[in-house]
Amino acid sequence: MNKNDELQIYGGSDFIVNDKIKIMQPTLGEIRDFGEQRYFSFVNSFTATPTDMKYQLSKMGLDWNTVSDYEFFLIMYKLFDQKSSALIFGDLDFTKFVTVTADNDEIVLYDSEFGIVIDRSIYEISTNYIRKVHNLSYHVERAMNETTKNVLLEEAEENFNMSKDKEYKSNLLPLISTMTNMEGFKYNWSTVWDMKINAFMDSVQQLLHIKNVDLLLQSGYSGFGVDLKKINNKQLDYFSRPSES
Repeated sequence: MNKNDELQIYGGSDFIVNDKIKIMQPTLGEIRDFGEQRYFSFVNSFTATPTDMKYQLSKMGLDWNTVSDYEFFLIMYKLFDQKSSALIFGDLDFTKFVTVTADNDEIVLYDSEFGIVIDRSIYEISTNYIRKVHNLSYHVERAMNETTKNVLLEEAEENFNMSKDKEYKSNLLPLISTMTNMEGFKYNWSTVWDMKINAFMDSVQQLLHIKNVDLLLQSGYSGFGVDLKKINNKQLDYFSRPSES
């Protein structure tokens, strides 16, 4: 599979990183049975950037502005136990890896039992793919001075304290409930669970886009609504992607 091939991602195929590592894409039913909170906790942690964890890094005496994504991964990887990563990485067990210095002087992860190496390139390919599957954005925020840095850290600490004891609320439940009761969605309560996560999330975005196109056209042609000449053509095109509008 080509890296981040959109059609292959949409089709739900396994992504073969190399002969030792593959990334799988689960169905909604598999996520339900596995545990949504556990699943997305791993996804969000694996794809997190130093910016996302600036407060936690500061507690370790580290400045998120100076920590690269890969260096952050080398700090975090031991937290990814096999039970949490199983739906995506299968039998790969990150806790069995140790850091070693490769011939090019790069620090890499190495599993001596199975001869698996994870270097910067493999990490970047994997995280970029997982973000693409789940429609996650890449988050980077830099502080240009000490004052800005302190303000951003205070904000991050406040958000951390507000969320740490917050009861988990399902993100998928309202989407699934709405979609299976929405005209135009071809799956029902019984069949939706067989959808791959990317295809489902794409359906959410695309169906909302189609509904918005209909509303704009109805408003424009009514003679009392929006001026269609002032609307981006992508917003009026059923076949455009929401990100293009």
